[in-house]
Amino acid sequence: MRLILASQSASRRAMLAAADVAFTAEAAAVDEDAAKASLAGLAPRDLADALAELKALKVSSRRPGALVLGSDSIVALADGTLLDKPVTREQAAEHLARMSGGVHRLWSAAVVAEDGHAVWRYVDGAKLHVRTLSYSFIDRYLDAEWPAVAGCVGVFRIEGPGVQLFERIEGSHFTVLGLPLIPVLGFLRVRGVIET
Repeated sequence: MRLILASQSASRRAMLAAADVAFTAEAAAVDEDAAKASLAGLAPRDLADALAELKALKVSSRRPGALVLGSDSIVALADGTLLDKPVTREQAAEHLARMSGGVHRLWSAAVVAEDGHAVWRYVDGAKLHVRTLSYSFIDRYLDAEWPAVAGCVGVFRIEGPGVQLFERIEGSHFTVLGLPLIPVLGFLRVRGVIET
């Protein structure tokens, strides 16, 4: 059975490749801003799940017979504000300043679709304990990481210098990277995509 990742996310592709999973990647081309507007009012966990499903279904509708894996991550600040991907460096600095010294939630969802129907889903959460960040640290961090982190909700790549933002993280490393990989692998074994 063929597996398609409905994403161009470098970290999601790297996770599947490192786990020795054969797949192709195809962008879902979903207007995330419009989708989030239409899904306003959902809890962050449910929003991540709905966006992952939307991506999986969009690619699945044009790839019959394939299993399509959609995924999405949402960061909710301690005050309930949802972070989007920063558009400018200034916005990235603002996001980091708002995260500084707080405990925030990250939700990563995975949905697998087949022939235009969702057949499996999993949502996992992590608690992000962000240390107090000085303005000079934020500036130096963005000197090194901008614009690479422009596509990252939460303005960090945990696999790089972004790990320095945290005092502690509660939850799966894979979830923080953007995909609850262990449960995904379990489903792929059940479906015979990877060996049992």
